[in-house]
Amino acid sequence: MTAVAQGPGRSAPDPGPLGRLAGALHRRPRLRLALLLSAPLLWLAVLYLGSLAVLFVSAFWTTDSFTSEVVKVWSTDTFHTLLTTPVYRQVILRSIGVALAVTALCAVIAFPVACYTARVARPRWRPLLVVAILTPLWASYLVKVYAWRLILSQGGLADWMLAPFGLGGPGFGLRATVLTLTYLWLPYMILPVHTALARLPDRLLDASADLGARPWRTFRSVVLPMVLPSVAAGSVFTFSLSLGDYITVQIVGGKTQLIGNLVYSNIELNLPMAAALGTVPVVVIVLYLLAMRRTGALSSL
Repeated sequence: MTAVAQGPGRSAPDPGPLGRLAGALHRRPRLRLALLLSAPLLWLAVLYLGSLAVLFVSAFWTTDSFTSEVVKVWSTDTFHTLLTTPVYRQVILRSIGVALAVTALCAVIAFPVACYTARVARPRWRPLLVVAILTPLWASYLVKVYAWRLILSQGGLADWMLAPFGLGGPGFGLRATVLTLTYLWLPYMILPVHTALARLPDRLLDASADLGARPWRTFRSVVLPMVLPSVAAGSVFTFSLSLGDYITVQIVGGKTQLIGNLVYSNIELNLPMAAALGTVPVVVIVLYLLAMRRTGALSSL
């Protein structure tokens, strides 16, 4: 078959509305990207940022002391009570301390584990080790926390293992909360550190050894500066997840109270106070992200 050439007086067929739209999007890649991201960005702006805005606004309302009904009158009394009451300040500082302790423990535990999985283990075993690290994330959150409750309970596995040394388990309380949260969020610290160590060029380590640097000097001058952004990236997850957690402390924390517990207990009795308490983790996490931005952690996420 032979193609029939169009005469000079004949125009090309109309591509139709869809064809013209496809051509316009093809010629404008920025418009195509904007349309592609519009739906998730709208979802984020309306549901997430919108809910945070409503949360912040409701913190300036008050409650009727007799009926506990919310009175939509603008007032800063809730934040004044939050900042001047010693109990609230102690709970806020305790929550930040727990989040920092969990982050520090995760970093200390994650580094040798990631070093083994990325640099020491045989190459064929490394994917299996990564899968083993991810396996706890597949289990239910409540199952893992209640498992730790059994381990830390009186006469549990912790007491049984420490009994030969004349010691006992930590029981329920602040230490149990830190241990449980460390176990829950440890994979979020191991994975970025493992990735950073796996990408570490061998020639840098060889060059450091050729120049006479000892292992500790190589670690301090070569390895640590390159892995530190990944550690900071993992700390974003461990810190934020620990700061906002309230279920773990209810199950293994005993009488310990964190910010999440106060928010949960005030959500029905004093909604403005619950909203004011809820803004504290948001502000702290934003400040933490700004601090981690200087380390290059956000580019390692």
